Amino acid sequence: MAKITYVQPDDRAQTFDVPAGHSLMEGAFRNNVEGIIAECGGACACGTCQVFIDPAWAECVDKPRPLEQSMIEEVDAGKGNLRLSCQISVTDALDGLVVRVPTKQR
Repeated sequence: MAKITYVQPDDRAQTFDVPAGHSLMEGAFRNNVEGIIAECGGACACGTCQVFIDPAWAECVDKPRPLEQSMIEEVDAGKGNLRLSCQISVTDALDGLVVRVPTKQR
């Protein structure tokens, strides 16, 4: 189990325990995190579960696979650290991870 903090655009933060093996999107969806829409349910097909990884954690999170990378390139306006939360699997090593929810989803 890892504590994950989801920060809203207005800086409101919510921290939840997310079980290892679940995705960041599942953790957000199960805890009703505002702004994580997840229309495709985690299939890496819609881009409505975007988050920005806190720069302090960027090296701790696995790099995006090609499909996710192509979706990120379509929407990332050079802001960096944008990821699809459905593609990040929670591990104990991510305990304390901080992600920011964008102002709007794709």
